[in-house]
Amino acid sequence: MQTRSRLRSIFTALALYAVAGGVIAYFAYHAYSGDHGIMAKRSYEQDAAQLEAELAKLKATRIAIEHKVSLLDARRLDPDLLDEEGRRQLDFVHQKDLVLLKPTR
Repeated sequence: MQTRSRLRSIFTALALYAVAGGVIAYFAYHAYSGDHGIMAKRSYEQDAAQLEAELAKLKATRIAIEHKVSLLDARRLDPDLLDEEGRRQLDFVHQKDLVLLKPTR
């Protein structure tokens, strides 16, 4: 009789350890690869770095456009820029202009 109760206590302890190990493994797995886990954090950081680089490019583009617009200000108009922009938008070429075509690749 005593061997059965001893055997039962050993299996009960092993079952409790197995359940506890399973619970720990479950939480460890989700802490690593869950929606808010370590892998998701790395993904968020990579996305943030890409968006920061894109933002920097957009800011540089905006500064260039603002500079070009400031040159078109009526108080200090750059005649060369006005002529260039007008010809580009109207697709106008003067007879004495030299047109260079870029080869397409």
